[in-house]
Amino acid sequence: MKIFFSLFLCEKLCPVIFVSAALLKEIKSLVLRHPDTLSMETVKMGNRGYAAEVLVVTYDRKMKHDNEKSKFRILMSFGQHGRELITSEVALQLLSVLAEEHNILSMGPVSITKELDNIVIKVVPMENLNGRKLVEAGDLCERRNGIGVDLNRNWGVDWGKKEKDYDPYEENPGTAPFSEPEAQIMRQLAKSFEPHIWVNVHSGMEALFMPYDHKNTTPDGHMSNLMEFLLWDVNRLHFEEKCLVGSGGGLVGYLAHGTTTDYMYDVVKVPMAFTFEIYGDSEASSKDCFKMFNPVDKLEFNKAVNKWSEAFLTLFRLGPSRLATTAGLRKWDSMGGKVIDGSLESNKDSKIDGLDLGMKDLRNYFRLFLLSSVLLMFMFCSRISKSKYRQTN
Repeated sequence: MKIFFSLFLCEKLCPVIFVSAALLKEIKSLVLRHPDTLSMETVKMGNRGYAAEVLVVTYDRKMKHDNEKSKFRILMSFGQHGRELITSEVALQLLSVLAEEHNILSMGPVSITKELDNIVIKVVPMENLNGRKLVEAGDLCERRNGIGVDLNRNWGVDWGKKEKDYDPYEENPGTAPFSEPEAQIMRQLAKSFEPHIWVNVHSGMEALFMPYDHKNTTPDGHMSNLMEFLLWDVNRLHFEEKCLVGSGGGLVGYLAHGTTTDYMYDVVKVPMAFTFEIYGDSEASSKDCFKMFNPVDKLEFNKAVNKWSEAFLTLFRLGPSRLATTAGLRKWDSMGGKVIDGSLESNKDSKIDGLDLGMKDLRNYFRLFLLSSVLLMFMFCSRISKSKYRQTN
């Protein structure tokens, strides 16, 4: 018999967790109280008779005076899996802190006001509203969307690959990449906003992951090192280095194909792409999904939402400064594109960008060719002059 997630049951199991309707109402009220810094929109999309809607909240301290594309941009998603209720609670807490309605005791009032002036943050508090409603109706282990698709397997990088331990209840990737409206909405948002940092917030353990999820390695290059150093700083400052840090595919215990973070990094070209796991009860029974993924007492709840809100503020402070040290990232332009069967296929805009880059390379090569030709002519003439001099002497 199913356990129904009524308000009465919530008072017994989760005295501090809102049901979805109440939580979204709380967030919308918060936005309306702070029109100078917060704004919101609801994006709706449907496919094959299935409809989804996603609330997007934007934090911008000077939204009336600046173009958001001139600022450092951060995109965050919470509640991608229905059963991970605590993640949306952290979204509410974080927005309350940014709006300066709530103080984190260990930090006092928001202490990075100057840095926040130059940042735009888009927060999706509950990406998978339909899946969340299934959990509230009694299926406490449900992580998929309203028609049984795992939204974190519905993206285009390495989509559809199944490991030996594949469980369709847990990891159904859908009929094709981006078959689900929720994933379509998030892809559209990412490509239009072009974030510098992406964070996908989950629960089930405590970890700070970076790409890749579909293989047990991290990317090559300087940017990968920057991501890892940043995660270790957050881990040291807020979690006593107890969080796992590194590749999701290398540390979580299994490979995940078609994930959002891998797509954000490989295709959307977000410079820093992360997956944060913010809570997990390792002692909970595998049949007790609610306790496995969510705190069930007020003390643990407050600890989770406060320390992770504080960690996100550190990310907002350190991330822009770390990226600013990397040449060419102050005005990062996403190349866009799509991935089919794991290979990158650029769209029209990215072909134009690529052509522009190619023409710049050709011009550089031509200049080098002219310079080298002049040097060769000079050396040749010098040798002739020396030869004639020897002959006359």
